[in-house]
Amino acid sequence: MRLVPGFVAVLLLAATANPSLPAQQPAASDSAFTRQEFMIPMRDGVKLFTVVLTPRNATVPLPIILIRTPYSAAGFNDTRGFRRVYGDMIADGYIFVEQDIRGRFRSGGTFLMNGPPHDSTDPKGVDEATDAWDTIDWLVKNLPSNNGKVGVMGISYPGWTTAMAGLHPHPALKAISPQAPLGDGWMGDDFFHQGAFRQSYGVEYSWMMEASNDMSRLPSPDRYDLYTWYLSFPSLDSLARSIGAYQWPTYKHFSEHPAYDSVWQSRSLHFSMPRTVVPTLTVGGWWDQEDVYGPQMVYRTWEPHDSAGINYIIEGPWYHGQWAGDSGLALGNLHVKTPTGIEFRRMEAKWFAHWLHGTGDGNFPDATVYDAGASEWRTFSHWPAPKAVKRSLYLLADGRAGFTRPTAQTGFDQYVSDPAHPVPYRHRPIELTYGPGSRWRHWETEDQRFVDDRPDVLTWQTEPLDSAVTVAGNIVAHLYASTTGQDADWVVKLIDVYPDSTENQPVMGGYELPIAAQILRGRYRESFSHPKPIPPNTVERYNVDLYQQMYTFQKGHRIMVQVQSTWFPLYDRNPQTWVPNIFKAPPSAYRAQTHRVYRTARYPSAVEMDVIDGG
Repeated sequence: MRLVPGFVAVLLLAATANPSLPAQQPAASDSAFTRQEFMIPMRDGVKLFTVVLTPRNATVPLPIILIRTPYSAAGFNDTRGFRRVYGDMIADGYIFVEQDIRGRFRSGGTFLMNGPPHDSTDPKGVDEATDAWDTIDWLVKNLPSNNGKVGVMGISYPGWTTAMAGLHPHPALKAISPQAPLGDGWMGDDFFHQGAFRQSYGVEYSWMMEASNDMSRLPSPDRYDLYTWYLSFPSLDSLARSIGAYQWPTYKHFSEHPAYDSVWQSRSLHFSMPRTVVPTLTVGGWWDQEDVYGPQMVYRTWEPHDSAGINYIIEGPWYHGQWAGDSGLALGNLHVKTPTGIEFRRMEAKWFAHWLHGTGDGNFPDATVYDAGASEWRTFSHWPAPKAVKRSLYLLADGRAGFTRPTAQTGFDQYVSDPAHPVPYRHRPIELTYGPGSRWRHWETEDQRFVDDRPDVLTWQTEPLDSAVTVAGNIVAHLYASTTGQDADWVVKLIDVYPDSTENQPVMGGYELPIAAQILRGRYRESFSHPKPIPPNTVERYNVDLYQQMYTFQKGHRIMVQVQSTWFPLYDRNPQTWVPNIFKAPPSAYRAQTHRVYRTARYPSAVEMDVIDGG
């Protein structure tokens, strides 16, 4: 959800004019924009700091593009980074506006991380939706030479504030583009994934946002390898006490609401925004390491109610925010054949130009998604692909996988999962998430051979494919498994195994490229809101949602599935004994347990995929 200014500044709209980069600041006489600062009043008297960039050579009234950010608008200016992000839109003519949200930097009021909509019965209530409404109302009434039309856009946290602007839209709001929005912080974005706490991200992000007023001060663990540092604490509780995390409002919220209760649901866009009433272009990355779930969930939530045909989605082969300022030709070792970032920015400019300038015929595909396995864009009238059919890849004996359901009456694979020796989620050393040299952006495409020889990672794979298999939608793993404990995490990875010989890409020989990978905390197997202990040594079904993808496994490649129960330190360690709240579990609760994954006619563990094109 967070891109630190000065670290990957060009990728976050809020950070495109980072004041720590004075070399990018053009001389005032060279700027194509006039820059102004305002304190815009909200309905409760709080004033929000706002920067306005107006084109100097404008000859006709122009629409407004608004970005609302928690990451400081003070440096918003006409820089090379600004032009890299907005270049295609600048040519069309807009008044660009960036604003510090309530309680952040130079704005007044109190900050509440991803706060819920205010009580609708309170006429004096305020939230990000009312602040957006009041801001838009002031802008269209007070900025000279605007045409009365406003678009709101943003990536990550500003993507969430963009979605909130559409909750009760101002009449002048004509288009929104929530990009990598935090759709649901418990279900699959940022802080939890299907019940498992994203420890390193949740701790470090809260530390930066709330432990200091200076966001340039990064967290300060005493070890470079964060795997070693997090492992030095015998429990999640001991970690929090050591660094004072219970004093941070957001971390305190995590620890007090470990289940998917009404507090989390009130913050979910799924519940707060049941439909879209303004044209909406949702944008996401298939390998977004922070908010992969949000864009998919937002589109899926609004699509059934979209009788006007104004709900759109674009998904590409990107990490978090990569589409904003990067060529989009590569993500780690994954390379594609077209500059997807440049292509996206042209699509984005055309889309906004239609809704705010009235150009073009408005005939946009409902879904525009990139297939990184085939290196091509695909368009559909709906997403997932309308003609997709469900196909199951079954886990079989001897490490094999295939599309034929098992007939064996007995059979399982097992491993010992030990919280004292967790599986690293990426190659070590694991740097501070936003620290110098961090490989955080690329980890989801790292070669999974680095865990192949671990005894606590199970692997199954197909023979080389006789024909291509194209996934175009949902991926869900159905595991039949047991544990000697009373709780367990289930991590499932769907992997494209390249041939040993790869023409023109020797680094990809035998490469195990993760296509989708997710985690489910076992206590939530029946209900995300009401956790239950797992009965020991009993086969239970676990449905692990791997979310969505558009990807072709090419002929000659293999499809692999890996299962494990730790993914550290991105996710906290499950004690694997029953405790009501893992955030408060004592060190003695963390114990090694034996887990079994079954593969029989009665218990056919499999990964179910939406496939098309006969795949």
